[in-house]
Amino acid sequence: MLIPVLTFVVVLAGVFGAYWAFVAGPEAREQMALKRRLRTPKGVEVKVLLTKEEEALSQIGALNALLGRFEARLGPLTTLIEASGVKLTPAAFLMMTAVGFMAAGIGTHRYLGLWWLSLGTAFLGAMLPLFYVRFMRQRRLHRFEEQFPEAIDLISRALRAGHAFATGLKIAADEMPEPVGPEFKLLFERQNYGGQLNEALKNFAERIPLLDARFFVTAVLTQRETGGNLSEVLDRLASVMRERFKIKRDVRVKSAHGRITAYVLAGMPPTLAALLMLLNPEQMQILATDPMGQKMLMTAAGMQIVGTLLVRKIVDIQY
Repeated sequence: MLIPVLTFVVVLAGVFGAYWAFVAGPEAREQMALKRRLRTPKGVEVKVLLTKEEEALSQIGALNALLGRFEARLGPLTTLIEASGVKLTPAAFLMMTAVGFMAAGIGTHRYLGLWWLSLGTAFLGAMLPLFYVRFMRQRRLHRFEEQFPEAIDLISRALRAGHAFATGLKIAADEMPEPVGPEFKLLFERQNYGGQLNEALKNFAERIPLLDARFFVTAVLTQRETGGNLSEVLDRLASVMRERFKIKRDVRVKSAHGRITAYVLAGMPPTLAALLMLLNPEQMQILATDPMGQKMLMTAAGMQIVGTLLVRKIVDIQY
C-alpha cells in the first residue's frame, strides 16, 4: 500500500514541477518584470496626457508666450497656414513678413532715395509671404478637389460592404494620398476620440472651403437626421463632383488665352522698368527724382494696379 502512495506522490510532484518549470514559472517571471517596469520610482512625478498637445506658435519659448496672448487674433492666419500645407509657424510667417518689408524698403531707398516709393515696395515685399501661402493653399485645394470624388467612392464601397461610416472614413484616410488622406484622418480621429460626428464634419467643411466639401457634409448630416441609403447618395455626389470638375477644366482651357494675356499685360511694365534700370540707370534716376516723373510713376502704378484687378476679374469665370 505504501508503494502506490509513494508512486502517486512522485508522479503528482513531477507533473506539478514540470508545469511550474515550463508554464507557471515563466509567466510569473514575466509578470514580475512587467510590474517592475510599471512601478513609479519614488520622487518621480508622472504626468499623464489624455489630449494632444497644441502646436506651438513659435519654437522660441518667450515669443510663443507673447503670441499666445494674441492667439484669438492669429486664428485666421493659423488656419490659412494649415490649409496651405506649408510647414511654417505663425511666428516664422510674421518674421518673413518683417524681413520682406525691411529688405524691399531699404533696397529701394538705397538705390532711388524716394521714401514714398520705398514705402510702396516695402509693402509689396511684406505681402510676398502672404501671396506664397495663399498660392500654396489654392494649389492644395485644387489637388483635394481632384482626389475628393475617389475618397467618396471608397466610403461608398465600404458602406455597401457593411462597414460603418466611421470605418469608411478610416479607409479613406489610409488609402488616399495627401491632402485628402490627412484631412480624413483628422476627421476620423476627432470623432473616434470622443468628439461628436456632426461637429467633426462641420469643422471639416470649415477647414476645406470648397463647395464639394460642403455638399459632402450636408449629405451626411441630412442622412443621419432623415435616414436613407447613404452609399447611393455618395455615389451620386461623386458623379456630380466629377462632372463639375470636368466643366471647370473645360472653362480653364477656353479661358487660357485671356489669362495668359492678362499675365503678359500685368508683367510687362514692371519688367520693362527693371530692364531700363539695369541698362540705363541715369535716365531712370531722372524719372524718379524729377517732380513730373514722380507724378508719372505714381499715375502709372495706380493704373497698373487697377488694370490688373480688372483683367483678373474678367478672366475669373465662375462655373
